[in-house]
Amino acid sequence: MDPLKLPVYPPLNVVEQLIVHEKRGNIVPVFVELPADLITPCMAYLRMAKDSKYSFLLESVVSGEGIAQYSFIGADPFKVIKTGPGQEYTGDPIAILQKELALYQYVKIPEVPTFSGGAIGYVAYDCIQYFEPKTARRLNDPLGIPEATFLLVDTLVIYDHLHQTIKAVSHVFSPKNTATPNLAFVYQTAVSKARRLAKSLMSRLTPEPPQAPVIPGGDGVSNVGKEGYEAFVTTLKKHIVAGDIIQAVPSQRIARPCNIHPFNIYRQLRQVNPSRYMFYLDCGEIQVVGASPETLCKVSQNVVYNHAIAGTTKRGKSAEEDETLGAALLASEKDRAEHIMLVDLARNDVNRVCDPKTVTVDRLMKLEKFSHVIHLTSQVTGTLRPGLTRFDAFRSIFPAGTVSGAPKIKAVEIVSELEKERRGVYAGAVGRFDFAGDEMDTCIAIRTMTVKDGTVYLQAGGGIVYDSVEEEEYVETLNKLKGNMRALDAGRK
Repeated sequence: MDPLKLPVYPPLNVVEQLIVHEKRGNIVPVFVELPADLITPCMAYLRMAKDSKYSFLLESVVSGEGIAQYSFIGADPFKVIKTGPGQEYTGDPIAILQKELALYQYVKIPEVPTFSGGAIGYVAYDCIQYFEPKTARRLNDPLGIPEATFLLVDTLVIYDHLHQTIKAVSHVFSPKNTATPNLAFVYQTAVSKARRLAKSLMSRLTPEPPQAPVIPGGDGVSNVGKEGYEAFVTTLKKHIVAGDIIQAVPSQRIARPCNIHPFNIYRQLRQVNPSRYMFYLDCGEIQVVGASPETLCKVSQNVVYNHAIAGTTKRGKSAEEDETLGAALLASEKDRAEHIMLVDLARNDVNRVCDPKTVTVDRLMKLEKFSHVIHLTSQVTGTLRPGLTRFDAFRSIFPAGTVSGAPKIKAVEIVSELEKERRGVYAGAVGRFDFAGDEMDTCIAIRTMTVKDGTVYLQAGGGIVYDSVEEEEYVETLNKLKGNMRALDAGRK
């Protein structure tokens, strides 16, 4: 198959009609398509990213069981935005991204019904200080990473698992609705980029990530230890008794030396902990590797989705034991109370930016099974009010109540003063912000690892309520880390 002879969709005359004559917008996707039966998403990523400093792979498993329809793979962004102390940009990263994406008026076409380009990246938990200034505190910064990183891409791969096809997509961008002759040149440039991408995918060689001999390491070191974490729980229970908060979510971070290539860690993680949001982001100086079960804020055609997870138990050794453990979780007064509080918080967050008449709890306290745990989950949705955008929805919901507490702002303040350190990516957001102004999909950065300078950082927390038991809460954080720990252990073999 010659990539230079692959047909291109849509043709130039259709793009001209959309941009020049109908003036629907200024950016249109164009693509070539090839079969995916001999290429996996990981193979596609390795072929595309072999000489790139920045790259990404986004995958998904629905409800912990079925593969979602699309994976997204990209490298060589046309622009990288990094924010925070010492970076080119400072301040609210969402305001910076919103200004950047305002340049694009995306034209949707039926042949590309999903994400085709925009920004992929993370927003650190600590960015709450820009959305809610009351929460700002002077905190230690042991990781020293950007507060946010966005990879802006206009050329990427859409891997369609359902139809077993790959679309190599680029875009025709005409910022000033330029004349037809110039548009033809831009169109041919986009076609060339899509065909080059297809050619790289059709390579017979798949480069392996460079991997030195794996050095055995220990279990890692906690930044607070068992005694410190249990002290967090005790202190927070006192705040609950005093009426300061109803619930709060402290965490502990494990630092584990590791010389496994970060993409090899991801390859293990996607096998041992398949999740709704699986991602590998190579952000240059750091890599973000995750398998998160929980939506933070998704917007699709201006409908806002928020997914609440609260209440956790371990998986059983058989289907019967799973059923017994799940029934016990559903019957637990503590877990039900914690979950209902966080669903109420999610409804409040969504209601702040949506028409109240449209805000509904679509799913309440459903049991969902994942590789190592069973969760209680709920989903809240609403339609954005006129004049508000996906960025307003993101700010309203960030950070999720399930990683902060209730009332949210007070809980964030108290936990920050206890932890005394920036959380970094953990409990923030990872995901995509589309060229299409009414679309985005972000998850909560839990079950997520940050890799920097030969060390893997893992972090987990849990919701503390009045009747929480210190040791049980500590053990819950370890259970939540098991999938990531297992991936690291498997990578050493």
